[in-house]
Amino acid sequence: MATIDFNQMLVNNADFLKPFAFTLTRDNEAAKDLMQETMYRAMANKDKYNVGTNIKAWLYTIMRNIFINNYRRKSKQQIIFDDSPNDFLLNLHQGAVANEAIASLNMKEVQQAIYQLPEIFKTPFLLNFDGYKYNEIAEMLEEPLGTIKSRIHFARRLLKAQINRH
Repeated sequence: MATIDFNQMLVNNADFLKPFAFTLTRDNEAAKDLMQETMYRAMANKDKYNVGTNIKAWLYTIMRNIFINNYRRKSKQQIIFDDSPNDFLLNLHQGAVANEAIASLNMKEVQQAIYQLPEIFKTPFLLNFDGYKYNEIAEMLEEPLGTIKSRIHFARRLLKAQINRH
């Protein structure tokens, strides 16, 4: 496919992405940034597009993956900017732990239990753990809301049973 044809297809389908970008970000400026990043990635990965496949679905997937990656990156940073005169950066995780070795072992046990969950429960549980709301997870995974709630609830029950065994 010629670059001009591909670019024209992108331009023709860009308007369909705007509502989805706003749904993900809930902020006009962030939605515009997400749209721009999606279009850039689509053009940069033109060679990965299979001619004849649904361009809208391909673009939606790119946008969703960018949003998820950005969200995870931001949630791991957890830094607050203090605009006091000295301009300090504060780390949110500066809490004292009574026994760091025990806390570390407990966290490893929990992480191991999470990754032993069946994939059908692990994915929605991890998305919920990352801060996504039930309806956002249902939309991302293209599953009914009730199914997502049930899978997350069941994952919690499995984790609780697994951790209580140890």
